[in-house]
Amino acid sequence: MRNSFRPVALAVALAAALAGPARADDTLTVIGASSPAGFYEVLDHVAEGAGFFKAEHLIVQKQYISAAASTAQLVASGKADIASMSVEPVLQGYDKGLRLQYFFGTDPQYVYALGVLADGPIHDLADFKGRDIGELTPGSAAEVGVAAMLAGAGLKKGDYGFVPVGTGAQAFAALASNRVAGEAFPAAALVMQGVEGKRAFRFFRNPILKDIGTYGFAAPPAVIAAKSDQLRRYCRALVKAALLIRENPHVAARYYVAGAGFAVTPAAIANEEQSLRLTQDDLPAADPSNPRIGAMSLRGIGVYSRFLNDNGLSPSAPPVEAIVTDRFIPYANAFNRKAFIAEVKALR
Repeated sequence: MRNSFRPVALAVALAAALAGPARADDTLTVIGASSPAGFYEVLDHVAEGAGFFKAEHLIVQKQYISAAASTAQLVASGKADIASMSVEPVLQGYDKGLRLQYFFGTDPQYVYALGVLADGPIHDLADFKGRDIGELTPGSAAEVGVAAMLAGAGLKKGDYGFVPVGTGAQAFAALASNRVAGEAFPAAALVMQGVEGKRAFRFFRNPILKDIGTYGFAAPPAVIAAKSDQLRRYCRALVKAALLIRENPHVAARYYVAGAGFAVTPAAIANEEQSLRLTQDDLPAADPSNPRIGAMSLRGIGVYSRFLNDNGLSPSAPPVEAIVTDRFIPYANAFNRKAFIAEVKALR
């Protein structure tokens, strides 16, 4: 097959030659709170495959575990530089000394939604009375937003239940067999289940939280101070990856499938491309003209922090400036976006 990535590859090679080899202090280690690689790791894999990390003179090493709380503890204790995860463990652990600060948001919307099959028996929230709702693990962070929605529909906690159903095909089987009436999951994960299972979903989103991004990349304050130059270059590579996904999801899908370690087959690429096209609103370049791609809303995280505290899921509402920073966002977005978009659109 003809190498269709030559324009990016040549630019990367030239930049690397001019700058010299990457130094040891240009290495960043990332732990993703998903195992195997999931939707929110797509930026890293696309940035790696497209050569954006190399162009920024970075070596990015990534590993995955399956729990956000463990991810937070490992990164906070110095086992890695960056955590890719949702904000709940950081908000909940602040009073116990857990210190991580989010510097790049990967989803401009609230991560969690309540999904049902479009052709299933659930038509409105009141239909969940007497039914079970699937979730990833017991006590998932998705419960609080879903419970608030159901309360608004007049349902009490005893009127429904949450049941752990795992991930992927296992979770979809529980829904398709009617063992659960819906799933409280990240919206992007539901989209991917639908693509794999060839069924359409309908979503219920919490009206208070729906526009608050609660997933992103975080680092300890000491790492942010010591590796600020590396982190701002990392953020620029992520912005470019987000734009590539937005403007050319077919090429981005190929990079992701290969980078995530999946079998590179036409079916896998087609499924990933469909998932990327259906989840554009859950990716940071949903608006490619946004001059602050990757910025997390301080106001929004403050609202969410108080929401968790009010619902008894966090012991306090920490100062939002300790949880979120936008210090790397201006640099990350400061490149010739028009020329870059034209280049990645031309890739085949």
